[in-house]
Amino acid sequence: MINITKTQNYSRLITDLASLIEQGRKAAVRYVNTALVATYWLIGRRIIEYEQKGKERAEYGEELLQKLSQDLNRRFGRGFSPDNLEAMRRFYLSYPIEISETPSRKLLSEKSQIAPEELSYPEIADNIQKIQTVSGISEALVRKFPLSWSHYRLLIRIDEPFKRE
Repeated sequence: MINITKTQNYSRLITDLASLIEQGRKAAVRYVNTALVATYWLIGRRIIEYEQKGKERAEYGEELLQKLSQDLNRRFGRGFSPDNLEAMRRFYLSYPIEISETPSRKLLSEKSQIAPEELSYPEIADNIQKIQTVSGISEALVRKFPLSWSHYRLLIRIDEPFKRE
């Protein structure tokens, strides 16, 4: 009888730990994705501010993107090709922060955020809240971009803003 109880308790422990691990992994993936997309938007903004002083085209843009690409790839590894940096620049221009959100985008945004109160483990909820606060990327900015970077790469090819929505 004691062995059966121990086995049942152990089985519950394994189930509980598996659930905890799965929730933590899902929360981490969601947060990393939204933080990266917000970071790419900020990179695009910084490039525009530096290179173009807010104007839409700069004559020396290609040279700057080439140099940035070399320096960023050397420092952080792959992912910062001139094409990717150009996409980040277009991303910023295509999605100015002042654009009000459509109801469907607000709903997507709310779903993509990690809602700590929805997690059944208070430790994870507390840690997620701390990460979101300390990361330096404002929660409001993260909420603006609920889709993955690959989705935005496709959307920025569309010229008309209303079609991107």
